[in-house]
Amino acid sequence: MKLSEWRTAKVQLNYHIQVDRMYYSVPYEYIQSDVDIRLSKDLIEVYFKESRIASHKRLKGKVGQYATLTGHMPDNHRLFMEHTPEISREWAESIGKNMLEFIEALLNSSPEKKALHQIISLRNLSRSHSNEALELAAQSILVATSKPTVTVYKTILNRNKKREKSKEQGTLTETQTNQSYGFVRGADYFGGKTNDK
Repeated sequence: MKLSEWRTAKVQLNYHIQVDRMYYSVPYEYIQSDVDIRLSKDLIEVYFKESRIASHKRLKGKVGQYATLTGHMPDNHRLFMEHTPEISREWAESIGKNMLEFIEALLNSSPEKKALHQIISLRNLSRSHSNEALELAAQSILVATSKPTVTVYKTILNRNKKREKSKEQGTLTETQTNQSYGFVRGADYFGGKTNDK
C-alpha cells in the first residue's frame, strides 16, 4: 500500500476542496486557487505553492460529509456557524425556562437550518429588549398557541413594550375582573383632560 498519494484540486466557492466525494475546508482566501493535496491513510494535507495551508483527518463513511474549520471561514460564515442548536439552547436558558421551551418548539417544528435562522432573529431582539421582556413574551406565546412562531412572538413583544410605555405615561389603567386583567385606555388618552401649558 502507498504511504501517500498526491492530487490537485481547485478550491470551490464555498472554500472547500473535494476528495473522494468528501469536502475539506481551506482558508477562504484561496477560493478558486489550484492546490496540491497529499493523501495518507488518515490525513489530508493541502498545499499552495509548496506551503501547507490546511490539514484534516480523513473523513470515512457516508459520502458528502464536510470537514470545516472555523478559522477557514469568512467572518459572516463564522458568525452563522456559532448558531448551533446547542448554543441556541444555552442562550435560551440564560433568558428563562419559557424561552427555552419556545426555542425547543422552533427546533422541533422546522428543518434545523430554517429554525436556526429564526433563532438568530430572536437573539437579535435581545439588543433592544430586556431578558425579562423576552421571557414574558415567550410565556405569553406558549399559553396562546401550541405552534408558536417568531412572527407572533415579535407581535406580542412589541405589544407588551407599547403597553409598558403607556403604563409609564399614565395613559393605561388596569381593571381587575374575576379571572383576568383587562386593559382600558385612561381619560388622558381620549382627550378627557387637557393640559394647556
